[in-house]
Amino acid sequence: MKAIIKRELSNYFSSPIGYVVLVIFYLFSGLFFNSYNLVAQNTSMSSLFSSIVNLLGFLVPVLTMRLMSEEKKQRTDQLLLTSPVSLPGLVLGKLLSCYIVYVLMCSITLVYAVIMSSFGSPDWPVVISQFVGLLLLGLALTAIGMFISSLTESQIIAVVGTYAIILLVTIISSIAQIVPNATVAAILNAIALFQRYNSFSYGLLDFSNIVYFLSVAAFFVYLTIRVFEKKRWS
Repeated sequence: MKAIIKRELSNYFSSPIGYVVLVIFYLFSGLFFNSYNLVAQNTSMSSLFSSIVNLLGFLVPVLTMRLMSEEKKQRTDQLLLTSPVSLPGLVLGKLLSCYIVYVLMCSITLVYAVIMSSFGSPDWPVVISQFVGLLLLGLALTAIGMFISSLTESQIIAVVGTYAIILLVTIISSIAQIVPNATVAAILNAIALFQRYNSFSYGLLDFSNIVYFLSVAAFFVYLTIRVFEKKRWS
């Protein structure tokens, strides 16, 4: 699995994708930080994190689009399937490589918090809670993106498909509000991915939300393994 992680990280930074995504994230998050905190002289970072969550919805599909689809397009997936690495190891290696880039990207928010501490007193428990929320949300989103990428050899289809899923989980709580059936509405609210992040923005490390994000990630990792299992035996 270490070899897979090393290989994938090398691929991210031997092509423009890794650099472009990091630059875009750092640029926009910096603008958000300057606007919401420095210019407004505000020590609360909630607006910054909320804007970053929306930004991640656009950037994560770009990070994940090539994870599996590139292998299928270049026909190197057959080599991976016949390698001594187990399927779970292969899938987790690819997921973790993408997630490492994601964590590297989001870690800049802690730098912003340190900068704020020289001007005022940020609410550190809330900042840490929001950062943990970003990490958990990102794990779920990267697992979803990886699964969509495993279904096609086209990176364009992979990125559009991931955008579609993210859009669905974004508006699902709004759909729940107009559903007349209370049971269906409750189910939709329970699976609303971005709605689950809200408690972290208030500094609440809700165990049920932590389990939810981890479960979503595990579910899509399992689906991706099944896709490769089917291909191995076909």
